[in-house]
Amino acid sequence: MLPGIGFSEILVLGLAALIFVGPKDLPMLMRKLGQFIGKGRRMAREFQSAFEDIARQSELDELKKEIEALKRSNMMTQAQEDLAAVEADINSAVMRQSGAPSQPPPSEPRPPAPQVTGEDKA
Repeated sequence: MLPGIGFSEILVLGLAALIFVGPKDLPMLMRKLGQFIGKGRRMAREFQSAFEDIARQSELDELKKEIEALKRSNMMTQAQEDLAAVEADINSAVMRQSGAPSQPPPSEPRPPAPQVTGEDKA
């Protein structure tokens, strides 16, 4: 029931209402009091459900952001793997076409690339 109010206090309040309001108007007063309490409970329920909806929406937004971040990272990883596979295919095709071995021998260093100077351009 109500916290802090016992049966004896409710009985005293009922007797006081009967004396001050009268037996004729007491049922109407109780009905109005019940409607008022019901309206307050409905308002409290709506308020609570609004807060729960906001919290649920906030959680959903966070989950959506996490999913998007995972999708982006997965797409980047997939793109890097695809790029590496394409580079490997191109390198192997070039090597097959030139007739050179697919891997340069490890004992032979690569020759340095020729440097272009201003005199060579003219």
